[in-house]
Amino acid sequence: MERDRALPRGTGERFAGYGVMAVPFLSGHLLAFRRFVASSIGPAYRSVWHREPGGRWTFFSDVEPTRSCPRFFGAAVDRVVVAEIGLEWQGTHELAVTIADANLDWCIRLDTNPATRILNATGALLPTSAWHSPALLGAVGAAAGRALRAGTINLRGLAPNGHTFQLHPRLVWSITASAAILDGRELGPVRPLARQTRLADFWLPNRGIFAFGNTAFHTP
Repeated sequence: MERDRALPRGTGERFAGYGVMAVPFLSGHLLAFRRFVASSIGPAYRSVWHREPGGRWTFFSDVEPTRSCPRFFGAAVDRVVVAEIGLEWQGTHELAVTIADANLDWCIRLDTNPATRILNATGALLPTSAWHSPALLGAVGAAAGRALRAGTINLRGLAPNGHTFQLHPRLVWSITASAAILDGRELGPVRPLARQTRLADFWLPNRGIFAFGNTAFHTP
């Protein structure tokens, strides 16, 4: 995934990479992670998203906010922090994410299951051009949400800052275990939130999902 640094074809502001779409915890906290290895608007970057139980969002990025996730989601975020984000793969299916400035230590284990294998096999049969179809994106998102028992998954829609987004997940994995300590607090076991959360039309999956693929944003 780190070696595949080609930008997707198309228009708009485009990104290629991988990350944790979301991991919700029993405590009500939620974490997400993005590692974009290629960007049409700047250098490769890493970003961690944190939602507190009360709904307050903090975005951490290791590049300036105008060239990372706050560019599209900042209107719905309470705090944006530029910080060094550590990433270490501890095998083919385990990784650790750290932010020293936030005292974050987060471990993730991912694996395949029948649902992810079916989704990946189906996606591999579709030509790249098909992923630009709004109808297809709507159908795939709905099917993925049901198959993964992750609630609503939107692969297209409106981001908080007014950009439209399109997601093309080329491969997905299920997160089978995750543990995190943030500022000295353990966030607890992985559990779906009582109420699924979103940022405008961007719904955060209500189960742990890891994805590899492309993203595009268009300015209205």
